Amino acid sequence: MKIGRMLIAAVAISLFGAIFGGLTCGWLFNWVYKLEPTNVWKPMDGPPGLSFYIVGLLLNIVLVVVYALFRKGIPGKNKFVKGLVFGLCAWAIGMLPGMFSTYSFMTVATGVVIYWTILGLIEMPIKGLIIAAIYGE
Repeated sequence: MKIGRMLIAAVAISLFGAIFGGLTCGWLFNWVYKLEPTNVWKPMDGPPGLSFYIVGLLLNIVLVVVYALFRKGIPGKNKFVKGLVFGLCAWAIGMLPGMFSTYSFMTVATGVVIYWTILGLIEMPIKGLIIAAIYGE
């Protein structure tokens, strides 16, 4: 495994996630967090704290390690297609069950669950593409 490339990829998708999240959840679509019930959200006066970003980086390292372990078996004619397919698979096996559980067992607005599901469908393939581009063949 290429440890250096894995760390670079994890940092890159962490930066992408922070920018993407800031632009979507923090700005363009922040209205979705005003859908009732709003009492489920912790009060925030600004961006998330440092611990959010540190744990996010650790989780992204795990995501890159999973890509490295499975990359040879991921369908696709080149690394970019493999990255997109990996991101779609991560969304399908990670995000879809989580969003179904959130909808089924938590008091979160349905619009928020739909928004997160669609957001993940866009974000995860891009993360997969970034990982594949950096990690390589």
